[in-house]
Amino acid sequence: MSNQSHFLCSPCRENFLSHSRKRRVAQHTQSKDYKTVASAPQKHKFIQRGNMNTLNLSILLSLAAAVYCAPLSQINQQDESFAKNYLKTFFNLTEESGPTVRRGFNPAAVKLMEMQRFFGLQITGTLDTDTLAMMKKPRCGVSDQKVARFSTFGGFKWEKNSLTYRIENYTPDMSAAEVDDSIERALQVWAQVTPLRFTRIYNGIADIMISFSRQAHGDGYPFDGPGGTLAHAFAPSTGIGGDAHFDDDEDFTFSSNRGYVLFLVAAHEFGHSLGLSHSDDPGALMYPIYSFSNPETFVLPQDDVNGIQSLYGANEDPVEPRPTAPPTPNACDSTMTLDAVATLRGEMLFFKDSFFWRSYPQSATPQQTRITNFWPNAPVNIDAAYESQQSDRVLLFKGRQVWAFSGYDLVSGYPKPLSSLGLPKTTKKVDAALYDVASRKTLFFVGSNYYSYDEAKETMDEGFPKRVDETFSGMSGKVTAAFQYRGFTYVYSGPYMFEYSLRSGRLFRVLRNSYFLRCTNY
Repeated sequence: MSNQSHFLCSPCRENFLSHSRKRRVAQHTQSKDYKTVASAPQKHKFIQRGNMNTLNLSILLSLAAAVYCAPLSQINQQDESFAKNYLKTFFNLTEESGPTVRRGFNPAAVKLMEMQRFFGLQITGTLDTDTLAMMKKPRCGVSDQKVARFSTFGGFKWEKNSLTYRIENYTPDMSAAEVDDSIERALQVWAQVTPLRFTRIYNGIADIMISFSRQAHGDGYPFDGPGGTLAHAFAPSTGIGGDAHFDDDEDFTFSSNRGYVLFLVAAHEFGHSLGLSHSDDPGALMYPIYSFSNPETFVLPQDDVNGIQSLYGANEDPVEPRPTAPPTPNACDSTMTLDAVATLRGEMLFFKDSFFWRSYPQSATPQQTRITNFWPNAPVNIDAAYESQQSDRVLLFKGRQVWAFSGYDLVSGYPKPLSSLGLPKTTKKVDAALYDVASRKTLFFVGSNYYSYDEAKETMDEGFPKRVDETFSGMSGKVTAAFQYRGFTYVYSGPYMFEYSLRSGRLFRVLRNSYFLRCTNY
């Protein structure tokens, strides 16, 4: 399996660490007890060989809330150096010399393309501002390669189902009771679906030692201060295997999204402690990017369930039926009704539930990500979306409100009521919206009617609303999404898409969702 605001870590970097025995020395630093190990573990490539004791460190460099950098004006030498180090750390970029380099082979460009593909960026092989902004987001420190729907650390697991844990110290950000509750609930996330059982101890060495530390803390993997690494954990093994360390320079919270919810960070880390690496399912807890979700309603996604049960099996004890997490939307679902479709500077965006796909003209593979990983302040399960080329903003609609984003940032003053656009105050929701390039007007679909909005004047046109079927012949069902692309207007109704000429009103074709949102599971 392979995580700012769900965990933006890349797919897993696998490191081989060995320890002969569990040795810890309490060290008193800055009025806190920090755990150290007798000697720093040696890092190697992850290898499984006979009975060799192995330990895989999974460093979560930022389960960080999606803090997105503003587009940069230019790429400088410092940026290039930063990017090179980033690719070395997370995408295994190596220094090349010899004939391959002389023939013009550029390993950095290849690794850039890998990185851009993984994060759903435009695949160019060059360091552009969007790519650099992604590199500078708080993120996980494991490598972004060889990730698939749930994965494990080569089968490393505990050979027993009864595990102990110990909380060595506390963060000042929360009360001790809140930390205790967060840790216990994070472990129960995994216990509910497996035979694993966790017992807290207060002295001695536990299977999972939990601590809050700053900077260097004795395991060879120092934290980096606020905004970087949130936590890291070690896969099951002897020594520090299973242990989880949290960066005390971060702002941990019990439930607020104004910091990092300890329960969510810990639940992800304990997945590593139990033997899971990262998942490329954007809806999975073990996805490399941290994103906020309400801890009171959190349900372990099925991908994570499949992963942990592949190691330990299912929970055979009688338990109350647990809620089922909604599956991550699948582009290959021919019955899927999209929430909204929009364009963004040449890309096509397809929204469904908490996710959206980004489709580039240069790539046949749409890239899926969480909405809040791209726009941290955006709503999910939206009703409509469109790109205003007049203001260079993307507008998202949900219920009686509209959100406007410039780049990654929520425009000041938003969200606003729908009435701020001139829609009647009785309007409960907008079903779809599209910007017409030729007229510079935006059409808002509401029920069986639509309105025309003048972007330049910021007013509704007179003579509206009009019935949808007066302009869009053959459109008898509810409009669920709409957008314009290469001179054609596409209006969705359920899983079908109607291709029109907006000028003549002529209907050319009726297509399936998959015409633009392609299924790539071949």
